[in-house]
Amino acid sequence: MIELSVYGGLFLIALLSASILPLQSEAVLVGLLLSDNHPVWLLLAVASVGNVLGSLLNWYLGKYLQHFQQRRWFPVKPEQLDKASRWYLKYGKWSLLLSWVPIIGDPLTVIAGVLREPFLPFLLLVTIAKVSRYLVLAGVTLL
Repeated sequence: MIELSVYGGLFLIALLSASILPLQSEAVLVGLLLSDNHPVWLLLAVASVGNVLGSLLNWYLGKYLQHFQQRRWFPVKPEQLDKASRWYLKYGKWSLLLSWVPIIGDPLTVIAGVLREPFLPFLLLVTIAKVSRYLVLAGVTLL
């Protein structure tokens, strides 16, 4: 039961840290890697799946929440949305390779949804970015 809670907790932190919440899945992953109590491949897989699913949630929200853009409670001002859209259009889908970067990565995944980036290219680029980040982190941690 404890093992399930460890992996479930890592998954949840990784998923939520891909949202606008200020969580750090890297710190949790490093702690678990240093504990040397869990297979590295399984920790990397759980964190990666959670983080990619969190980005997919952002993409979905961007794609469908835009319908509420004119509502007073909508969290993004039209100017902010226009600025982010222009940036994304300038650099294109390849900017999703930066989806792992704190502060800019999560909004990138939302904007990709707003601008209707096709699902499969989105999934591929975000997965490459997120998995690569965790692989590098594990490599540095376990040296």
